[in-house]
Formats: sequence, structure tokens, C-alpha cells
Amino acid sequence: MATSDLDAWRSAVRESHNRIVALVEKAELDDLKRQSACADWTVAQVLSHLGSQGEIFLLFLEAGLSGGDPPSRDAFGPIWDKWNARSPEEQASECVKANDAFITRLESLDSATLGSFGMDMFGRPVDAAGMLRMRLSEHAVHTWDVTVAFDPGAEVAADAVELLVDGLGELAARSGKAPAEPLEATIITTGPDRRAKLVASDAVVLESGADAVYGTPSIELPAEAWLRLVYGRLSAQHPPRGAVREEGVTIEALTDIFKGF
Repeated sequence: MATSDLDAWRSAVRESHNRIVALVEKAELDDLKRQSACADWTVAQVLSHLGSQGEIFLLFLEAGLSGGDPPSRDAFGPIWDKWNARSPEEQASECVKANDAFITRLESLDSATLGSFGMDMFGRPVDAAGMLRMRLSEHAVHTWDVTVAFDPGAEVAADAVELLVDGLGELAARSGKAPAEPLEATIITTGPDRRAKLVASDAVVLESGADAVYGTPSIELPAEAWLRLVYGRLSAQHPPRGAVREEGVTIEALTDIFKGF
């Protein structure tokens, strides 16, 4: 992968972190206890999750750089327990520290080191871009979970959407649920402009790129809304921020497939 591509991923992770920092700096205790867009988590609990995952991603990063074994799942439990035991204020402040430590370490690596990075993460091999995709997808969407609790019109950051929208196939296959009736549709996004073919029956397959089959039924919507839809974050409470054109398939039919996780 070109250095410029890796720099874009690294920059987007940093900017997503900066957005959390700006929120934490002005948050009061009542803000941290507020319900986030995650049904089971307060704002502080989302920040706790982001912090614990920042700590875990740093373990993966250091293991990959040293050629050591990746951390096992047995290592995650004590980290999560530590974060869960913290107060809301501590979860917020330590989230900032843990994520800054991960990103600062990333930014200390030269292009050759980052370009040669590779290791197994969560059961599959990844390069640096794959690792950064994992981190950005989680961080950017959870940042939206927090931000929208204070600003109902908030959107997932445009720089993150630009990078993540082309890689939704794996997530769609993992999170999508078989519909009551098989569904095929062309997904057309704007900002950025993309096309993909969605086939949902016993399995859910999202095929992006020039080889996708175009035609009806189809739906056109902002890429940011499509990203949130696949992540289970599109609803009547948090609708698309832009024009939607439905032809033979509806937003409601798609949200029945992608309920979140």
C-alpha cells in the first residue's frame, strides 16, 4: 500500500481521537452519565470501551513490531475489568490517555516500518492498513455514538466515511441477518459516490466496485447514512442526513437486515 494511503488512515484515526478529546474536555459528570446512541451504554461506558480497545490495540501493535505472538483473548478480560471498575470521570480521562498512547506510537513509526507491519488480529492476518481500518471503524462510529447524544444532527466524520465505505463487505457479512424474504438491491451512495450489490438470503453478501450489477431495485443515499445503516445506527431517531431515493427497496427493509451488534 502506498505511504500516502497509510498516512490517510493514520491521520483519520488521530482526527477521530481529537474529536473525543474535545468532547471530554468540556464534559461534566451529568454529560458522561447521559445515554449514548449505544442502547446499553452511557457516554462514559462508550469512552471506557474506546479506552480499553486503545490499550488492546497497542498490545497488538507492539507484538507485531517485535515479531511476538499477538495477545490472547485471556489478556482482554483483566483489561475490561479494570476499565469497568473506573468511575465515569476516570473512564473519560483514561480513554484520552490510552488512545493518545496508541496513536502517538503509530505516529513514531516511519513509513518503511509501518509498511512492513503484519500480524494476526482476532483470527486473521492484517497489515498496517487492516489494523488501522479496524481501529478507525470502531473509533469513528463510537465517536458518533457519543457526539449524537449532544447533537442530534451529528454525522460520522467525513474523513472516516471516505476511508471506510469501500470496506463494508466483511462487516455486512458478519452483522447482516437473513431477511424473511430474499432481497437483492443496488446500493448507490453519494459523498463519496459508490455502487455496490447487496444480496441477502441465507447469507448477506455486499459486493462493491465496478463489477456490481446495477439496476432496480435500488436505493440511493449519502455514504455516511449507508455506513451507519450497516453498523445498525440508522433509525427514525437518527435518519439519513441528505436525500434518499428508493426504487423497489426501502430503508426499512435494509435496517431489518442490519440491526447492529
